[in-house]
Amino acid sequence: MIVILKPQAPEQKVQQLIRDFEAQDLKIHFSQGESSTILGLVGDVAHVDMEQVLANEVVADVRRISEPYKAANRRFHPQDTVVEVCGRKIGAGYFAVIAGPCSVESQPQMETVAASVKASGAAFLRGGAFKPRTSPYSFQGLEAEGLHLLSAAKKATGLPIVTEIMSEDQLDDFTDVDIIQVGARNMQNFRLLKALGHCDKPVLLKRGLANTIEELLMSAEYILAGGNERVILCERGIRTFETCIRNNLDISAVPVLKRQTHLPVIIDPSHAAGNTWMIEPLSRAAIAAGADGLMIEVHNNPKEALCDGAQSLDMQQFADLMQDLKRRVAFEGRELQG
Repeated sequence: MIVILKPQAPEQKVQQLIRDFEAQDLKIHFSQGESSTILGLVGDVAHVDMEQVLANEVVADVRRISEPYKAANRRFHPQDTVVEVCGRKIGAGYFAVIAGPCSVESQPQMETVAASVKASGAAFLRGGAFKPRTSPYSFQGLEAEGLHLLSAAKKATGLPIVTEIMSEDQLDDFTDVDIIQVGARNMQNFRLLKALGHCDKPVLLKRGLANTIEELLMSAEYILAGGNERVILCERGIRTFETCIRNNLDISAVPVLKRQTHLPVIIDPSHAAGNTWMIEPLSRAAIAAGADGLMIEVHNNPKEALCDGAQSLDMQQFADLMQDLKRRVAFEGRELQG
């Protein structure tokens, strides 16, 4: 439910209204825009008397939200959310590129790639310390040592780091991580989502391989409901009957999500494509569709990569891509972070 306040409503009476709602065990999300001020009510609103609320002298209108996701709903929060991390912003006209290897493999690799992607204009460094793999015999990541190498690369370059968490039990190990990534396979790991709702770090939430947009938003709702409002959504391709590509990048998800939610939306063309030659056109499409950023896999030697080498750009390919993306982002009047 959302309560739209009248312009210039007296602050004292607005605060009294908020206290009245809180007395009914409701959480209040206060959103003040240029043309209106909205109180978003989170909780069991079935017992709220809409006519009584509408009779309040500071209330202009009361509306129930039919969608099951409330806090993630744009009607609940009309203005775009901007997630700021270490002085870098994502959302509402701020465009950011997250780049780095699929998996952390060694100190020389991370030092080389981190320095290169920073020089090319990336705003964040990605790298998998824990790798969920389809086969139990595949490389599973360096785990704790991988986190250490990411932290060392951050100290050397100043790039904030993004890496994937596998379980809520690992939260204490992610102290130095700037953005915690929830992978596609964990999108509906609700215990993990609840735990992330109570942490003080931004969360990058990837859409599952066979999940709907509404299911993605409901997963984001778990995090938001816990009090963590810094959520970034990521479209990384869904599984279809098509076999020519690794995953089918649902580019239409970007405008749909931008219409339905206030949260930033980024695209991962690497996992969608599965091949390096597709990353450039998919990145262009993401910008044109209105995405707030990109997550791109970059490796110093893709042919020798321990994970997903076929979809990883080498450092020169990434540098060339960034030159093209900078022009396109600037043409659209958006600000590239980095």
